[in-house]
Amino acid sequence: MSAAGLLGSRRTYAVLAAMEVGDALACIGPIAPVRKALDDVGLPDELRPVLPVVKGAAVVGLLSVYRFPALARLTTFMLTVYFTLAVGAHIRAKDWSPGLAAASSLLALFGTMTVQGPPPRADASAARR
Repeated sequence: MSAAGLLGSRRTYAVLAAMEVGDALACIGPIAPVRKALDDVGLPDELRPVLPVVKGAAVVGLLSVYRFPALARLTTFMLTVYFTLAVGAHIRAKDWSPGLAAASSLLALFGTMTVQGPPPRADASAARR
């Protein structure tokens, strides 16, 4: 399978949704490494409770690829915006940690997925025949 095919597969969306579940759970509290990363970029305490909600919404949006591909594409676009803000926060804070590399990689990944878009619904393509 080509890289383009891999990024557009429903399985990739599901794997990324599972990753977001873990990330959302880590943000509840948050666990110590996440707390340090948020402190390093200067995210205010009052915004931190929003992170698990945003990440939970991303899970739902990514999993929508099975029924609502357009919503999945909107979700990858919104994740592109989220990671643009995250990269900007790292740069503004002069935080050159591995978190910057991770945020940059995810920015590129979700940006590429947004441009490519998910596959159409299976039943929609069958109906066109």
